[in-house]
Amino acid sequence: MSAAAAASSPGSVLPAWRDPLAWARTADIFAVLLALSLPWSTSLVGIFAVAWLVTVAPSLDIGGFLESLKRPVCALPIALFTLALIGTLWSDAPWGARLYAVSPTSKLLVLPVLLYHFQRSTRGMWVFAAFLVSCTLLMAMSWLVAFDPRLALKSGASYGVPVKNYIDQSQEFALCAVALAYPVITLLRAKRILLAALLVAISLSFVVNMTFVAVSRTALVTMPILLAVFALLHLKWRTNFIIFCAAIVLATLAWVASPQLRRTILTFQRDYVLYMEYDQATSLGLRLEFWRKSLRFFAEAPVVGHGTGSTRGLFEQAATGPRDLAEGEVIGNPHNQTLNVAVQWGMVGVVVLYAMWWFHLLLFRGDGLVAWIGLLVVTQNIFTSLFNSHLFDFHEGWMYVIGVGVAGGMLLKKAALEAVPEPGHSAKS
Repeated sequence: MSAAAAASSPGSVLPAWRDPLAWARTADIFAVLLALSLPWSTSLVGIFAVAWLVTVAPSLDIGGFLESLKRPVCALPIALFTLALIGTLWSDAPWGARLYAVSPTSKLLVLPVLLYHFQRSTRGMWVFAAFLVSCTLLMAMSWLVAFDPRLALKSGASYGVPVKNYIDQSQEFALCAVALAYPVITLLRAKRILLAALLVAISLSFVVNMTFVAVSRTALVTMPILLAVFALLHLKWRTNFIIFCAAIVLATLAWVASPQLRRTILTFQRDYVLYMEYDQATSLGLRLEFWRKSLRFFAEAPVVGHGTGSTRGLFEQAATGPRDLAEGEVIGNPHNQTLNVAVQWGMVGVVVLYAMWWFHLLLFRGDGLVAWIGLLVVTQNIFTSLFNSHLFDFHEGWMYVIGVGVAGGMLLKKAALEAVPEPGHSAKS
């Protein structure tokens, strides 16, 4: 029998299907596709996430995976999902609403699997590179749509937003722009000027797009915080001072040159005045109204909350005015992650949420690009969750799960390798 015939025979194909390494490579491909699709499509994310879980399952060492679930970084996301599931038992909401409210937490179950898989995989950086490339293409498409709205991939698209919405787009662009700061500094110190200049150009392109095309107010508030975190961790105080002065100059120039940026910032004051004086349902005013009522709901059931899916019913009962005014607005999401959790699961839920964020932050204490990416993902989610429920939102929630899962797994792998004693040395030496 020839080699070609042997390769095509059923007997030669079967071992490949049983090979855990082959399944692991396939899982890495689907992880890359998942990162590529995230800026563009909701349905593709769901398809590739399921495909990734199916292909990663045959490569799992069940004993090792179950052992890994004992880590707080894995156990706490599972605990938050479990709390949402158990919380359906004491909720007064219809069962459809209860189960629907569980679904945003289900993506957290993927996080421990990602952590375990990328503790063994060598292709974690492929995932981050794929996300950066995808966001760069989206940014280029955003400029095209700004000049010709007919090029948008959805009907009724906002100015410069080819897919999804400007909030999701701003989150992606802000994350990429700040994440590139670390490799730029590293390349400059290594005197690799051309590659550093390329990354600077890409990073600035994201910032310019947010300045002149579309930006969310959440990104405007949180991006300076992310930059400050980087400066404090990785730059000297003299460099920080120079950058701070340069940032003030650039911000002033952006304010003068960009009507879009001025309009976005000025809406803060306008929205507040319209809400306080006329009870108008402005974006800022609605958030203040949601937070005020949510604090009252939390005070009514401070320990275990009102149960999963109860938020909308509570807002319906608390509505005291016409639907076009802030006091009459009904919503199932208070636009604050802490309050979203507190209303449904009380202080128990808040403790689990904050413990998860804390242990994920601790996971990225080290130095290096991977640690920086993971720290940035967690920090962005924490601060943007002051104004939205981004851990439970589809797009931002998956950004968190993928970012923490891939970066965390890579760092756990690095820590495990460093813990192995060198040949000729005992573990106690």
